[in-house]
Amino acid sequence: MNSVNGQYRTMESPGMKAAIVVGTYYSPGQTFVNRHIDHLYGGAVCVIADKLTAEAPENGRFLAVGDDATERGGVERALRPFARGLNHLRHGSSRMPWGASKRAALDFLKHHQPDVILAEFGPQGVALAPIANAAGIPMFCYFRGSDASSRLRHDHVQRAYRKMMPRLAGVFAVSQFLLDNLASVGVTHPNAHVIPSGVDVRRFVPGDKIPGSVLGIGRFVEKKSPLLTIRAFAEAAKGLPEAHLTMIGDGELLEPARALVAELGLGEQVSLPGALPHEEVRAHLAKAEIYAQHSVTANNGNTEGLPTSIQEAMATGCVIVSTQHAGIPEAVTQDETGYLVPEQDAEGYTRALRDALTLGAAPKTEMARKAREVAMARFDNAELLIRLEQEIASTLARL
Repeated sequence: MNSVNGQYRTMESPGMKAAIVVGTYYSPGQTFVNRHIDHLYGGAVCVIADKLTAEAPENGRFLAVGDDATERGGVERALRPFARGLNHLRHGSSRMPWGASKRAALDFLKHHQPDVILAEFGPQGVALAPIANAAGIPMFCYFRGSDASSRLRHDHVQRAYRKMMPRLAGVFAVSQFLLDNLASVGVTHPNAHVIPSGVDVRRFVPGDKIPGSVLGIGRFVEKKSPLLTIRAFAEAAKGLPEAHLTMIGDGELLEPARALVAELGLGEQVSLPGALPHEEVRAHLAKAEIYAQHSVTANNGNTEGLPTSIQEAMATGCVIVSTQHAGIPEAVTQDETGYLVPEQDAEGYTRALRDALTLGAAPKTEMARKAREVAMARFDNAELLIRLEQEIASTLARL
């Protein structure tokens, strides 16, 4: 693959075709998955999903194999508990298609004849690996976040992953942190590669920066610590009337965040517009000087992989203020492209925000330039798609 004026074109492995395994299609928030479906091998892709939404094209390239996706006769309905229990015993999970769904998946793969199967997220890999093996098609699994963090707290998930690994041709992860997480519970593969999700560096570009502008993007959930960011900004922005924080997203902590803004009297300095269309988000990034995200490990163990929003912020020339969490230190270098503090270090985070807000024009411009430079060198999604195709091709050539 390569990219010309933002358009993908196939250069590697001509004639290759992939089957991509997902949970739900279409899911607009999973831009990295949708990019693979649209562009891997020039779009020569078919899709197996647990569930298809109304947005999924009815063109024969998409198959749903979840429990409710296939009409089952009375005998199969009666056998469902036994089949699920047997799968859990044999494979460590009851998720895999069985009966009519398994036959449909095998027929689908036989019809489309993909050269490779790519499962997006660990649970999808567990579900389809036995079918991929039965069909004789090499399969890879891509780990991206919670599938290699909070899920690993469950013994049955660790067991399922361990059983899956020998069935795979290789593994990808968006950060080394996730591969290390997997390895810490004995889940490893000799053919493992770190390939971040990436960003379109031709569309995410710096614009006219608004002095004092701070931006945060993401769901208002525990893992993102939005209330901590608001409190830290309130302290960091004292005496800086031009400082303004915008936090885009929704979630269960949005209303508490709005209440906190009102309580602190920050209505003129903090905007919480909720979720916005992707193009509006991109426009905000282009204008923001500073990107702030206090990611932490949630109580259930859920972590980031390597946040796409941070890669997008770097591409648009934002100074990053974030945490030493998951794959973030693999992207952001202290005092060169931003500032990193330990998780839950509210005082350190406040100081980092203050330092970013009061940084002189020349060093701020230089830090923003370096952030953009790193994004172009390491997070160009067109180049990362090339790497993905190359790693798959290299593996298939050795099989």
